[in-house]
Amino acid sequence: MNPDLWQLGCERLATELPEQQFNTWIRPLPAADIVDDDGGDGAVASVRVPNRFKLDWIRSQYAGRIEGVLSELAGKPVRLELSLAPREPMPATRTGPAAHQPVRAAALLNTQALAHATSVQPLSAPPNGAGGHLPPAAHSHRLNTALTFDTLVAGRANQMARTAALHVAGAPGVMYNPLFIYGGVGLGKTHLIHAVGNALLKDRSDARVLYLHAEQFISDVVKNYQRKTFDELKAKYHSLDLLLIDDVQFFAGKDRTQEEFFNAFEALLAKRAHIIMTSDTYPKGLVDIDERLTSRFDAGLTVAIEPPELEMRVAILIRKAQAEGTEMPEDVAFFIAKNVRANVRELEGALRKVLAYSRFSHKDINIGLAREALKDLLSIQNRQVGVENIQKTVADFYKIKVADMYSKKRPASIAKPRQIAMYLAKELTQKSLPEIGELFGGRDHTTVLHAVRKIGGDRTKDTELNQQLHVLEQTLKG
Repeated sequence: MNPDLWQLGCERLATELPEQQFNTWIRPLPAADIVDDDGGDGAVASVRVPNRFKLDWIRSQYAGRIEGVLSELAGKPVRLELSLAPREPMPATRTGPAAHQPVRAAALLNTQALAHATSVQPLSAPPNGAGGHLPPAAHSHRLNTALTFDTLVAGRANQMARTAALHVAGAPGVMYNPLFIYGGVGLGKTHLIHAVGNALLKDRSDARVLYLHAEQFISDVVKNYQRKTFDELKAKYHSLDLLLIDDVQFFAGKDRTQEEFFNAFEALLAKRAHIIMTSDTYPKGLVDIDERLTSRFDAGLTVAIEPPELEMRVAILIRKAQAEGTEMPEDVAFFIAKNVRANVRELEGALRKVLAYSRFSHKDINIGLAREALKDLLSIQNRQVGVENIQKTVADFYKIKVADMYSKKRPASIAKPRQIAMYLAKELTQKSLPEIGELFGGRDHTTVLHAVRKIGGDRTKDTELNQQLHVLEQTLKG
């Protein structure tokens, strides 16, 4: 058996899968142990996966693809066998100001390692020296009690992140620790982590939960650095049961903040407290943040929240309208969702305009009223988004020439961006298919229709493409 088979298989998968999917699910896997199958002519590739969530997801989404690639490269059937890796404690090595307590940290880690991951541990007591009482600031969890799992609209875009968050809320400190959630602005990351905190407090009212934005942590570090009161900082953060922290990309370039967060991170994981973080990018994509921190961020479970698909946007509008005591006709919800696709915040803003217009004018909500209420938004979109602008933006994004949009060249590096531009032209302008075809070098309307259907279909299955389209739409809408 070729000892490099697994490496070759990963290299092949890297070219076939969207980059985000490969980096999230395949790249972190340890090398498989591949041996000949005693019972037949094939082979078995054994891979150990760090947690149950990843194991189930890889088995359902990628196992067949992996087996197919390995079998093709090996020239015989290769069966993938997934199993859970033994749970290992976090390393106790520290550098900087926290290095004077390695023995206590190691003892904590060794003690916790004795508790198996399948049992839910009771919430931890305050550490020695805390006196059983937290500083007054730590008693305020800063949670928005309206942001719960019940008020979160579930859909394909947030399915993985929501499932993982529910697991954490039900058994904090046991699985997916830390949980790292990333995605663009206004997609529901903050709602999700508030939901975890609220769910935990509902089950355990004495839980020490704290939500904060990364900038608040930075402010606390600066304040305690000026006052030389780092014991207060440690007492506040190191004794939590659940730390929820938004937008950790703001730690970039702030060395002292990163040092203190690393210390808090290590202390919380050592006592099996849970940490959930959000960011606008995945851990390895963070810049100006110490590698030992990003490696910790990536040590648990990293999941993305994607821009909501059309059906999810419609559901969000109907749910939000109901919360305001108003019934939203489905055709109106579809009209708004078709024209506002960037994120949930923009959807909420559009909904507020429509509801306010209906109340002030004492008129029922229908498409005509929605069009009138959102006329400024729609006119801005129509004014800003033209086919020529789309062609230039897409060409710049994919590093091809604008002239390639009109040419007859057909290599994939040009054909796909051209199809994406046609799709966006149909979605973002009022041009007809024949008009769009004419602007793309005199192509027939059936060519445009094929491009629109293909990209629209691929978008629902290809996470990477969906995010690229989201970026392009955000750029084009200014």
